[in-house]
Amino acid sequence: MEAAVFILSLIDCCALIFLSVYFIITLSDLECDYINARACCSKLNKWVIPELVGQALATVLMLVSMHWFIFLLNVPVAAWNIYRFLKVPMGNMGVFDPTEIHNRGQLKSHMKEAMIKLGFHLLCFFIYLYSMILALIND
Repeated sequence: MEAAVFILSLIDCCALIFLSVYFIITLSDLECDYINARACCSKLNKWVIPELVGQALATVLMLVSMHWFIFLLNVPVAAWNIYRFLKVPMGNMGVFDPTEIHNRGQLKSHMKEAMIKLGFHLLCFFIYLYSMILALIND
């Protein structure tokens, strides 16, 4: 049971790493003017809810399996994703809005957030991998 939880978490974490890299590449393309703001925001907003669900799934898996340290490690990122999704101003296209992405340094803050999430997911990947190996050895 414990190994299955960590295998699912590992798969989920791989998907979240992929999404973080995709966000970084798309925001870099916008920064270098390879794509326009509308196309960039449209691409990124499609993946906001799957990212939110993936992070929530990892958090719930750790809660259900009673791995408290890893659960507490995941809670702030899951809470941040939910907060960011719920606080989208009325009239905006989504979390990423083409009319505001160049204002007030939002592009830089979105890029910084994507880099921090990538680092977090890489850390979680190795924690899940170690925990999965440990669970398989102990079974």
